[in-house]
Amino acid sequence: MPDSLIYFSRHGETDWNVTERIQGQEDIDINARGRAQADRNGDLMKSLIGDGAGFDFVASPLRRTRDTMERIRTRMGVDPKAYHTDPRLMEVNFGDWQGFMIEDIAAKTPELVDERARDKWNFVPPGPTGESYAMLGVRVASWLSEVKGPTVCVTHGGCLRTIFQLVNGLDGHDAANLAITQDHILRLENGQLTWL
Repeated sequence: MPDSLIYFSRHGETDWNVTERIQGQEDIDINARGRAQADRNGDLMKSLIGDGAGFDFVASPLRRTRDTMERIRTRMGVDPKAYHTDPRLMEVNFGDWQGFMIEDIAAKTPELVDERARDKWNFVPPGPTGESYAMLGVRVASWLSEVKGPTVCVTHGGCLRTIFQLVNGLDGHDAANLAITQDHILRLENGQLTWL
């Protein structure tokens, strides 16, 4: 676990978040509310770390996280594009379920939806690219182990659930079912997670 200070933001809201359509690694844009959330997080980051001098800035390569990062950096008064991306910070891949509503999936394969409900942490959605939260946690842990200094990270709800599991030792079931807000900053400092 790095000793470094890390500020996390989830990407701003998308229309798929609103309708509860499964996004996974589909490349969806943030909506007007999501842009306002990103701006709010940018204002908070500016109040916390000013222009972020000495901080590394990293985001998932998906559009919704990059747009959020660029809005945060704009509100901080710095070059919106001066950050890098890391594919290990991408959302959990929901395989063949991406783009569908859970009720549509339940109508076709209720046994899979039931199986996921029983063990959401370890369930792998169907399809060659499907990942469980446990698998996601391995790649997030790999990224976390390489953090060398103070960092601002924009990522996804699934990744932040794995952060709670990795840092707090949260039970996989509890971690997989955590509600992750889009309009607050999560601080990791001295092994403690705090919503701001």
